[in-house]
Amino acid sequence: MNKITRRLSMMALPLALAGFAASPSQAQQLSLAQVSGYLNSFTTAESEFTQINADGTISTGTVYIKRPNRVRFEYNPPERSLVVAGGGQVAIFDPRSDGGADRYPLNQTPLKIILERNVDLTRTDMVTRHVSDGTTTTVTAQDPDRPELGNIQMVYTANPVELRQWIITDDTGQQTTVILGDLQTGGSVPDILFNIQREMRNWGN
Repeated sequence: MNKITRRLSMMALPLALAGFAASPSQAQQLSLAQVSGYLNSFTTAESEFTQINADGTISTGTVYIKRPNRVRFEYNPPERSLVVAGGGQVAIFDPRSDGGADRYPLNQTPLKIILERNVDLTRTDMVTRHVSDGTTTTVTAQDPDRPELGNIQMVYTANPVELRQWIITDDTGQQTTVILGDLQTGGSVPDILFNIQREMRNWGN
């Protein structure tokens, strides 16, 4: 699972980069219901991102989300990699690989938690950590039916509620962090972006 984690683990925002002052309104910890409601409030989203991989290397690109169960990570040069989730599968396209796209079931990565049609972080045994530092609220969640697959740690700011980071820890304990830019929600994101078969043809797989 190291390769899928390297490509799919998203969104950790170090406090040094956050640039937010803790006001009284921001100091209040967001509830799990508020976080779930925020994720359920949009179907589409788009953002630039910076990804800190498990080996310490850094990648940049653009992420497109279309819930439920669809996400696309386009990596900038010189990497030029692509990750697409759609139809219950995740495909990793790496120009340095001669073996074609690697494919995995989406339900094998904690990323699926925020891509579900109805996110409910109040489910029993889903959230393992829920804290606030006075500026941000951090929620660590896992699949309660398959906790051995790892977890996703999400960081949110308030007023308005916004997802600022996530870190995915895989089943081997390796972590990948992605720092989001300005997450734009509610825009038009074409379905074709999540068509794995189309991308396989484009890549000659």
